[in-house]
Amino acid sequence: MIGGRTKDKIPFYCTGPLPTETRRMGFWGAKVPLPYSPLDGFDSMRKNLDFLKAHREKVGPDYPIMVDCWMSLNVQYAIEIAKRAIDEGININWWEEVLHPDDFDGHKLLKEALPHVKWTTGEHEYSRYGFRKLIEHRSIDIIQPDVMWMGGLTELLKISAMASAYDIPVIPHGSGPYSYHFVMSQAHSPFCEYIANSPDGKSILPVFGNLFINEPVPHGGSLDVSDEPGFGLTLNPQVTLLPFEQFLAPGPERGLGKADEK
Repeated sequence: MIGGRTKDKIPFYCTGPLPTETRRMGFWGAKVPLPYSPLDGFDSMRKNLDFLKAHREKVGPDYPIMVDCWMSLNVQYAIEIAKRAIDEGININWWEEVLHPDDFDGHKLLKEALPHVKWTTGEHEYSRYGFRKLIEHRSIDIIQPDVMWMGGLTELLKISAMASAYDIPVIPHGSGPYSYHFVMSQAHSPFCEYIANSPDGKSILPVFGNLFINEPVPHGGSLDVSDEPGFGLTLNPQVTLLPFEQFLAPGPERGLGKADEK
């Protein structure tokens, strides 16, 4: 219903703490969280660069490393750390979410300062109207909507259509199997994200734990998708499901997620 296959299998990069393990497990690249922000003091820049340099040295000069900044930087800091990484030979594939996604002017300044650096964002943008601005500004090299946070697959397809008109790749933020059929069906969505959720970051586990009995996981850095209806997932009957009201519609007399006292 959303289109046929555009690839034999979906290639994955992995977000996790250990790029060396990511490479060993067959993922084409690794994404690491930037540990420090400008709020951590004058030496945060040096600490961040040392952190990235250590990972780069462990995996060699060419294995792709991406950096997730989780909206923690400002324009000046982002430009400086990207420049210094280049000067120090720290090869970074892309810088993700250095600013809030709605800082359209800030992203324009980043792209003007470093036009050959790849800047990405989108997991915290929640509608096609915000994505329209990001796309039309042409300051973002990859957009990363989260299908679970921004209106589901229907909204994602609308955003994807806009991005394709500007030749901007769409790489969904890690939402597990809910992204896989989209990536398989879209030519301008060349790969997918897997988030390492094992305690040690050294093994591949289902994104949603034991919620489903058949959640697909990458093997050797890629996976195929099933042709079962919908997302091809079957709920595990052994899993205890909680009433949604407990989490999504708390009454005024109790806090979010707190069970009613009997």
